[in-house]
Amino acid sequence: MRFCAPVSGALIIAALVAGLAGCSPGESRVVQGNRDGVLYLGNGTEPQSLDPHVLSSSPDSRIAGALYEALITYNPYDLSVEPGVAERWEFSEDRTEITFYLNPDARWSNGEPITAEDFRWSWMRAITPAMGNLLIEVFYGIRNAEAYSKGLIDDADVVGIRVIDPHTLRVELAYPDPFALLNFAYVYMAPVHRATIEAHGAMTDRYSAWTKPENFVGNGPFTLEDWKMQRFVKVKRNPYYWDNDKVALNAMVFRPIESATTEERMFRSGQLHSTSMVPNNKVKGYREQPESPMVEGPYMGSYYYLLNNKRPPLDNLSVRRALALAVDRKTLASTVLQDTVLPSANYVALGMPDYEHPQVLAFNPVEARRLLSEAGFPNGKGFPAITLNYNTSENHRSVAVAVQQMWKQHLNIDVTLANQEWKVYLDTIENRDYQIARMGWIGDIVPSAFLDRMVSNGPTNRSGFASNEFDDIIFNRIRPEKDKAKIMTLYREAERILLEDTPLIPIYSYKVKRLAQPSVKGMPSNQIDYINYKYVELDPKAPAWTWQTLAP
Repeated sequence: MRFCAPVSGALIIAALVAGLAGCSPGESRVVQGNRDGVLYLGNGTEPQSLDPHVLSSSPDSRIAGALYEALITYNPYDLSVEPGVAERWEFSEDRTEITFYLNPDARWSNGEPITAEDFRWSWMRAITPAMGNLLIEVFYGIRNAEAYSKGLIDDADVVGIRVIDPHTLRVELAYPDPFALLNFAYVYMAPVHRATIEAHGAMTDRYSAWTKPENFVGNGPFTLEDWKMQRFVKVKRNPYYWDNDKVALNAMVFRPIESATTEERMFRSGQLHSTSMVPNNKVKGYREQPESPMVEGPYMGSYYYLLNNKRPPLDNLSVRRALALAVDRKTLASTVLQDTVLPSANYVALGMPDYEHPQVLAFNPVEARRLLSEAGFPNGKGFPAITLNYNTSENHRSVAVAVQQMWKQHLNIDVTLANQEWKVYLDTIENRDYQIARMGWIGDIVPSAFLDRMVSNGPTNRSGFASNEFDDIIFNRIRPEKDKAKIMTLYREAERILLEDTPLIPIYSYKVKRLAQPSVKGMPSNQIDYINYKYVELDPKAPAWTWQTLAP
């Protein structure tokens, strides 16, 4: 654990700019990038991995989305499904099989053709238990993939992945999921290059030299050119990409900048085309700007506090419920977060199409105090010391401070705040070495993306939550069901069970909130904040954005 002292934003900017030499005197990075077709992006944190079977965070996934391509992709404007490596696909009459027909022009970044066997081998790697894939649930829609991943079976031939010929792949589904196709757009289901992986270690090595720039082979619109730890990841256009003619950019540079303030200053100084966040105290000013560069919109993501229910006093349901009911989400969203989020007492993100959210954990300080007293801590008396962990970020800290004050005001308890750098923080969560921890989960436009992961012993269920009733709904009632309306009703019941047990405290649903230079085209706001990089282009004639001082 490390408590970070404030660092001068000016010094950070100077160091980062110095790390990217090449601009003409007086010319900003944005102006140069506009001319040369190089996009500069703030990316939040240093990527933990660029292996699609290891990565598990949004910063990693944003880079991976440029380096790999799955069977299908999305149109970033309306999220309609478009061809990826598969040029077309078809369902069987009973919708228990999908046959994908691969584009014969699809190539790896070394020029080799991509085959159906590449997908079969890659997916078997992803579900091999030794791989330790944290996002393994996306494969559970494939017949017997879940049993194989848990070591219950070891015969790869019974897993529902069939190579019909070099360009035809048939997937046998575990159940007739009406949303099944969407899983095959995830970057986690993109193929990886077998020969490259095996040249640098074993199939299931989680960290090996195959993802280094000099070794890397991918299949996305870009390929890895350079990776300087804590400075940048640079990707360049992949000339072998099957749709290369539609790719407008020549390169992209992803900058790991954990400080929202530093990132915003780099944007204003013309060093970034787009940020990954906006400091809360700058939101009002950006909204007031003429032709504001701030991009906002709904987003299928939930921000919440994870409760470790194996550690006292959080092993007491009344304590967990008291903490949840004492959070005034509306006040937090309107004041601290400047209405850039949607206050939510639900785990499934607000705005989920055709889904009605159960109401269980709405703000109720009177009931919260009663529950805390019921747990043996009247007016907070005798309540033990607990710690709330969050990864380094001004925005995360501002939320944590506000919630800390609410718990003091309504429950009269003291909570210590502790921040950690991203990789240390991930280890803390993975090892369940916490009491309360900030978490965010970015899903899709189906509730399964949120709730399926909370089954007992799920690989990304790190709270200790376990419920036979919840599991029965997910495994035995939803999966055989074909009617979408009934599926949504069952998911609502599952979320109610989850919230009543309170293994987590929902705080808000995300909105897309970032800054973009006027030269950036093809990066619209959408519900999953999805970027299809072959749509992105830069206007070489557009100037860098400048802040305008408004008359009082």
